[in-house]
Amino acid sequence: MTVRDEAAEELEVWIDQDLCTGDGICAQYAPEVFELDIDGLAYVKPPVPIGQEAELLTEPGATARVPLPLLREVVDSAKECPGQCIHVRRVADRAEVFGPDAD
Repeated sequence: MTVRDEAAEELEVWIDQDLCTGDGICAQYAPEVFELDIDGLAYVKPPVPIGQEAELLTEPGATARVPLPLLREVVDSAKECPGQCIHVRRVADRAEVFGPDAD
């Protein structure tokens, strides 16, 4: 699956904190989508209008939509994550398209 193929579909991302190593690579690639919390683990943030602060989603399995302009950064985060804990899936059928469980 390529980024171009998935660009037309609505995607969401979530992080398995049980596998997160806290390296922060995801937050470096896409700080608008990922952030390290005080516990040292990465979490997702929903997209918000420019000038507003996104609330960190700390519930287990919380998902955030992937903004199309940040798709490449989110996919690169999933590919480079040392904990292999970032999952990107289609909203329509919840099929993982990037991450450790992608086909």
